[in-house]
Amino acid sequence: MGVAATQAGSRSFWIDPRFIVGVVLVVGSVIGVYAVVATADRTTQVYVARDALIVGQTVDADDLVATSVRLGDGAGVYLSAGGPPTDGLVMTRSVLAGEMVPASAVSTTTQAGLTSVVVTVSGRLPESIAPGTVVDLWAARAAKTDGFDPPVVLVSDATVAVVREADGFLADGDGRAVELLVPRDDVALVLEAIADDDALSVVPGSG
Repeated sequence: MGVAATQAGSRSFWIDPRFIVGVVLVVGSVIGVYAVVATADRTTQVYVARDALIVGQTVDADDLVATSVRLGDGAGVYLSAGGPPTDGLVMTRSVLAGEMVPASAVSTTTQAGLTSVVVTVSGRLPESIAPGTVVDLWAARAAKTDGFDPPVVLVSDATVAVVREADGFLADGDGRAVELLVPRDDVALVLEAIADDDALSVVPGSG
């Protein structure tokens, strides 16, 4: 009788292995769902350009706005807002206002090969031309007779820094004064064209 009671007690604590497997599957499923939701809700703080940032421009905290975005594996592509921007960051390529700033678009070194020149263009500028736009500078040399020679590209892939109404000695009518960032090697050509009163125009480039 004692043996029978012992066997009955042992059977009362027996657990079906299928129950254990089911519990493990449920727990694993819950953990997996939690991990997916947590990953989806994870945001990264990156910097967005407050205004257009021009190649060669030195950037400080006032030029940037920190914003939270979901980037997943692409978080490292953009300039992290984990701390204040390093003093002396320089744009190596232009970023439009409101765009996230790629980490590759900034450097701690100056763009020694670039300098700015102001040119006066006649006529209306295309609406697409604004600070940060990459343009080609065209020049038409004054002909020996009336008019101008066919225009040629004077500088390729210059960057617009400032666009303003030309006034005073700069231009008349609907002319515009455009400040361009150009390679230093091209400055002499631009200044010569200005001195010779060549007709200058800027058109959107391919850069």
